[in-house]
Amino acid sequence: MITFLSGGTGTPKLLEGARNILPDSEISVIVNTGEDIWYQGGHISPDVDTVMYLFAGLLNTDTWWGVRGDSFLTHEVLSTLLPDAYMSIGDRDRAVHIARAEWLKNGMTLTRVTQHLCSHFGVTATILPMSDSPYTTYVRTAKGDIHFQEYWVRYRGSTEISAVIHVPDEQPPATPEVTLAIRKADVVIIGPSNPVTSILPILSCTGVREELAQKKVIAISPFIGDGPVSGPAAQLMKTMEYPADSTGVRALYADLVDVFIQDERDTAQVPGAVRLDTLMKTPAIAEHLMREILTRL
Repeated sequence: MITFLSGGTGTPKLLEGARNILPDSEISVIVNTGEDIWYQGGHISPDVDTVMYLFAGLLNTDTWWGVRGDSFLTHEVLSTLLPDAYMSIGDRDRAVHIARAEWLKNGMTLTRVTQHLCSHFGVTATILPMSDSPYTTYVRTAKGDIHFQEYWVRYRGSTEISAVIHVPDEQPPATPEVTLAIRKADVVIIGPSNPVTSILPILSCTGVREELAQKKVIAISPFIGDGPVSGPAAQLMKTMEYPADSTGVRALYADLVDVFIQDERDTAQVPGAVRLDTLMKTPAIAEHLMREILTRL
């Protein structure tokens, strides 16, 4: 069993390669929920859905979010009625959000909701929200605190930020299912996701760091030079007062990591790092990267 820590688009690309090597039933994915949001009557769990749609064969891999070939009729109508709307949500994707919202309102945990959805879509991998308790990522701007989704989707990360904060302040408890997925793993892979908003929320769940300390952990940097492959990781790393490169990622993960992988083209120098091609432009490159990772077990 291999357990991944995932968020955003970087780790799902690696998972696409892993699926060519391992049966889905041997893959567990602990997914960031810090970017979850209630929106237009639905509950969006974007990182969970990206992984779920990938394993279901439904993911739009042009965008790495949403359902491939989805229609947007509801969005088109809502955008005329609610001109302040800033998320473009497909109709099939929206149905999942609405169902999730109903189940959560009726008292079902997010873990149980995710299991229910995975069963519906025929997913045999184990996909686990990091916690059943809310732990939402906000960024602090000159005009106040805004949800990470608004910062990234509405403003495309162009707004100056002075802090990354979470609501509530208390660390959320990891679920028993998350703890078990780490304990059963032969190795835990921290994928090349945004370290600040995708991985740190998972590491903030009580019990996760203690469990990881007992396991071999391999981490892949999402940076090549001073820029991430995608997303706003550079600005977020600087806000957290870490270098916006692979040296900062290595420092952020500190003693949790046994093997640190950075891209073969990376100009940052991380002592002891393994150099591989991490720029997963095709599923074949992702598969090759995953095969190289497995040789480090």
